[in-house]
Amino acid sequence: MSYRQLPLHDHQIPASPIVLGCMRFGGDWDGAPITEDLVVEGRQAVEVALEIGINHFDLADIYTRGKAEHVFGRILSERNGLREQIIIQSKCGIRLVGDDEGPQRYDTSGAHIIKSVDGILSRLGTEYLDILLLHRPDPLAHPQEIGEALAKLHQAGKVRNFGVSNMGSEQIRLLQMHSRMPFIVNQLEMSLDKIGFVEAGVTVNRAQAKENVFPYGTMEYCQAERIQLQAWGPLAQGRFTGRAIEGQRPEIEATAELVARIAKEHGVTSEAIVLAWLMKHPAGIQPVIGSIRPERILACRDAAQVELTRYEWYELYSSSCGRRM
Repeated sequence: MSYRQLPLHDHQIPASPIVLGCMRFGGDWDGAPITEDLVVEGRQAVEVALEIGINHFDLADIYTRGKAEHVFGRILSERNGLREQIIIQSKCGIRLVGDDEGPQRYDTSGAHIIKSVDGILSRLGTEYLDILLLHRPDPLAHPQEIGEALAKLHQAGKVRNFGVSNMGSEQIRLLQMHSRMPFIVNQLEMSLDKIGFVEAGVTVNRAQAKENVFPYGTMEYCQAERIQLQAWGPLAQGRFTGRAIEGQRPEIEATAELVARIAKEHGVTSEAIVLAWLMKHPAGIQPVIGSIRPERILACRDAAQVELTRYEWYELYSSSCGRRM
């Protein structure tokens, strides 16, 4: 894989163009204990990822209610020197039902952020995170309080870089005004199925813009501020690579056939084409693939090497949105 230099502080490892999302590590989202089979499953996923050049791993404190980080921590402890060779990012800011007596909610209070990071580091068995993301926009967020919490985490050496997830440009701008540390990542749902990030720009001054929920200007803002855009759900749950999903848009089947044809012409997998479509965007989108299955991870191997033409890119986009430009 070709690597890119993220605007990382205190860390000069170039990042792989694809990130392995570890949401499925640890089994079900319940209180069941972590079995050895679950550790083996996670280990195999990490080994395959490393084999094809992925060195960037994405977690969150809520993934399988903390078990994902426990499993990843076990894997780290088994491989001497691995921690220094990879980029680990995790997220905080969501309280799940059952974690306490309150409702499921977002929490970006300073105290919760600091407590969450301590828990993340303990589960991973590491002294620092390369990147911490605020998982969701919190309506009760106090930007100055967040900025102070992030500064404490950085000064203590617990977090080297910061970012956000699922936020629009103005939300990031407000947080940045109160933080000395730059936000270097924004992770959003983007795929050949979730094309709002393209539609936000294409439909400016057109009626279709009213139907789009993707925050207008976010792509441009992140590019201008050198904020790395990451795409969660980039494979669209396999909609374009052979998985039948009930109730999906009628355009999906036609687009899946088109993906298969283009993949054959390029001599790669359909997964590689779906990711290459995202990665052709000038923002340099970094897909976060969420599979734990080794064969699915391997299927993404050639995505960064695929050079889609403009014709192919627009052909896929037009097919997915179901209309002419």
